Amino acid sequence: MNTYEIRAIYNENTIRVYQAYSPEIALPALEAGRFVPPFKMERMTWIKPSFNWMMYRSGFGSKAGQEVVLGIDITRAGFEWALQHAALSHFIPEVHGSEEAWKAQVSSSPVRIQWDPERDCRLNPIAGVRSLQMGLSREAVQLYVQEWIMGIEDVTPVAHLLAEARDCKKGGGGWPHEQERVYPLSEELQSKLGLAGAGDQKEEYNGD
Repeated sequence: MNTYEIRAIYNENTIRVYQAYSPEIALPALEAGRFVPPFKMERMTWIKPSFNWMMYRSGFGSKAGQEVVLGIDITRAGFEWALQHAALSHFIPEVHGSEEAWKAQVSSSPVRIQWDPERDCRLNPIAGVRSLQMGLSREAVQLYVQEWIMGIEDVTPVAHLLAEARDCKKGGGGWPHEQERVYPLSEELQSKLGLAGAGDQKEEYNGD
């Protein structure tokens, strides 16, 4: 039985998500405090609340096009708007009722939710725990860039230190994953996001 969790650093007003980009995209974003060209508003952009999953996807910030890892603080109101307007990447009978209903939801929703195996600090999958990845498109990208972002931080040095750490489980509370907590969700959102009876899903991620 899998456990589905949104693990994140958050406070009363904001939640931190992660993205990794090339310097050509990341450095202008850091300077502007929001995403600016050559960031493309027309494509789906994926955000990840789990630092370790970002490390897995970017290879600790070593993969081509993902050399700069960004910690992005967005409003909790925006994050929860995205959850409310999301569709799951895979059909789940207990959630959608019919495949036709699921396809209609995917077509009309500007946000995509994918649950993938959570990772430990050495990037090994954590058995039975799946972590949220959120794909933003259409109006969701516009809101993300123009309204939700409260600040952007370059966390690449932390990614590199974690890659070099011999025992990253002993960070004394200093590593980002040690500061993450399970994000609270209403029963309505838990049902919508397939947190009960979701079954196994294959990884679909193909974006940033």
